[in-house]
Amino acid sequence: MKITHLKCAIIGENPVVRIVTDEGIDGYGEAENTKTYLKPHILFYQPYLLGEDPTNVERVMLKIRRLGSFKPWGSAVSAIEMALWDIAGKAAGVPVYKLLGGKVRDKVRVYNGGVRFKMKGSSPQDYAENVALMKEAKEGFSIIKQGIGFHSQMPWQVPDFFYGDISSGAPHPNRGPLTERGLKHIIACVEAMKAVTGDEVGLALDCGPGWMLTDAIRLAKALEPLNVMWLEDLLTGDYTPYVLADVYRELTQSTTTPIHTGEQIYLRQNFRELIERHAVRIIGPDPADIGGLAELKWVAEYADLHGILMAPHGIFDGLIGLAALVQVCATLPQNYIAFEYPVARPEWWYEIITGLPDPIVKNSLIDVWDRPGLGIAFDIPKAKKYLSAEDQDFFE
Repeated sequence: MKITHLKCAIIGENPVVRIVTDEGIDGYGEAENTKTYLKPHILFYQPYLLGEDPTNVERVMLKIRRLGSFKPWGSAVSAIEMALWDIAGKAAGVPVYKLLGGKVRDKVRVYNGGVRFKMKGSSPQDYAENVALMKEAKEGFSIIKQGIGFHSQMPWQVPDFFYGDISSGAPHPNRGPLTERGLKHIIACVEAMKAVTGDEVGLALDCGPGWMLTDAIRLAKALEPLNVMWLEDLLTGDYTPYVLADVYRELTQSTTTPIHTGEQIYLRQNFRELIERHAVRIIGPDPADIGGLAELKWVAEYADLHGILMAPHGIFDGLIGLAALVQVCATLPQNYIAFEYPVARPEWWYEIITGLPDPIVKNSLIDVWDRPGLGIAFDIPKAKKYLSAEDQDFFE
């Protein structure tokens, strides 16, 4: 089998990869819906793929892996890797999880990232009401994640929140020392949310990046009695192109509150210091950024050897990304907590993808399906309606 074409279309907001072979088997991958600009970068890799056997996934990846980088530029490599596994599974007649070592679990747990309700404001009451809506969602989430601090509207909506200039433009650009008022406000909001979730639903907090180490330590220690699931991306994360494992290590050693990071990190080599130095308690790589499914599994297993937990990111990964997350998370070791549940944006994606359970999530769990490859497919006649003029040949 040989690769004959690498194609990319922006369907809705998600860049979608299609790898075509000379044996009539194709495979799909998907990048985050925040990266509509990614198409030229994906197509850049076409000369490296043509003529290769897609079932030799690692051999193909060795040609392109070093040409990616931290979020967003590892996304193209990651989406291509997903599509290669999709082909390999279809060619072998088995689900991708079989090729990654087989199932550890029949159901995979998810936490709420994608099922969101508009925030009215940034007061403790606003946070309590918003989390109450998520707690009552039909998916029955056992863990809910909510944005606070620099990963929220607090810098704009809370007076004298921090000692810094409010900026806009790049994702989460604000960074600086918190005022005492700002820190107390965050703690009050977390207390209000925990009053709603109690010990029935875990509360995870997406915090930044943007915190100074001193403020991060104060927050983590103040929240210790509340037993939150984790504090995510306090120091780096999101679109930060470096790790700062030594700074994270100081934060982690200062508190019993679990510290989490990793969504922007590309490749296992860039997780090495975080893991070997026990710089965090939980890592959260995104399969659409780390370099793909096999890369994520390798990091999960290495983290498990060091007593570090695993909660993969995935909020913007779309339905193909959801399928990929289900397949790889079924194979992860017992350090696995849950992955971040992505929803379709726009909702018509649910009409053009077949093969997903209905409902997808029951009591915070997704049943692992057994169809070949990623186990999902396009309803091509319906999907064609959403192709742009320049992508009309995507399914041909």
